[in-house]
This record gives sequence, structure tokens and C-alpha cells, in this order.
Amino acid sequence: MATSPTVLASAPATSPSSSLVAPVPRVPVIPLLIAVVVGVLIAVLGVGGVVYYLARTGRLPMQGGVPQKTESVVPVTTHAMVLEPLLVNLADAGGSSYLRVALTLRVRDAADKKDTKAKDEKSNDKDSDDAVAAVRDTVLTVLGRQTADGLLAADGKEHLKVALKTALTEHNADLKVADVFFTDFLVQR
Repeated sequence: MATSPTVLASAPATSPSSSLVAPVPRVPVIPLLIAVVVGVLIAVLGVGGVVYYLARTGRLPMQGGVPQKTESVVPVTTHAMVLEPLLVNLADAGGSSYLRVALTLRVRDAADKKDTKAKDEKSNDKDSDDAVAAVRDTVLTVLGRQTADGLLAADGKEHLKVALKTALTEHNADLKVADVFFTDFLVQR
């Protein structure tokens, strides 16, 4: 049994050392390097954009950069206007609901009122009574439009405060209401 020379020539020549080593795949270095550089560039631009936006809107405190605009704070003097308790029928369908409320308004003092207060106290008391009457009329008008369900809602009192401030500013231009406080608040159905 002889082997033919053609069979030996067609068989691949294998050496014992070449069968043990696996071929190493080549990694394309240049496209990988380009991808890393582009990714870093996009990240830097994104972070830079966020920092720029925060600095421009004033949400990023800066130590030595652009000086912040500071407004001079003028102390505003206020006084309390205490209203006697009010009893108002609410605008419900049955007409049997009512509201008992006592209010205190924080009113900003006008600069010219300080000078006139020193001159004559008697006319100021009359003006005060007229202002209280106008405020009570406006408050009664706003309260008469409310419903029990609206007042008893979770944010009903806050909506009522906003409505009262708006109406008082609209109807009593010389009166500068800073805040409204409820000292007594009862809704009866």
C-alpha cells in the first residue's frame, strides 16, 4: 500500500506550531480614534452649553465673572387693617350655605400718608372709616360669589385670597394690599 505522490502534494502542509496559534484579528485604530475624539467633543460641548445656560439665567453663582444686578431694597412699612367678622350667604343652589369670616389685611403705607398723618389726625380718621367701608363692600361682593364647594376645596382659601387681592386692587386703587389673612373662617351648609 503505497501512497501516491498526488495525494501528498494536494494535502496542506501543517506544522505543529501553526495549529496551536489562533489568528489575531486586526482592530482598525484610526476609526476607533476618530470615534473617541468625536464623543469627547460632543460631551464637552454639551456640558459647556449647560454651564453657559445656567450662567446666563443666573442660576449658576459666579465668583469673579459678571457682576450680578442688585436692587436696592427699600424698607416698606405696612400696617394691619382688621375687619370685623363678616357673615355672607354663599352662591350655592339651595341658598342655605353661608360663610363667617374675619379678615386682617396687611396694607402698605404710602409715602405721602406719613406727611399728612403728622399734619392732621382728624381728617385721617374719616379717610380711614371711608377706606374700611370701601374694603368691606369689595370683600362682601367677592365673598357673595363664592360657593361652599369651592371654598372647602384643598386650595379654596388660596384662590379666595388671590381673588380678594385682585378685587381690592381693582376697586380701591389707593389701597395697596400686601397680604390677606383669615383670622376666622367657617363655612356652614
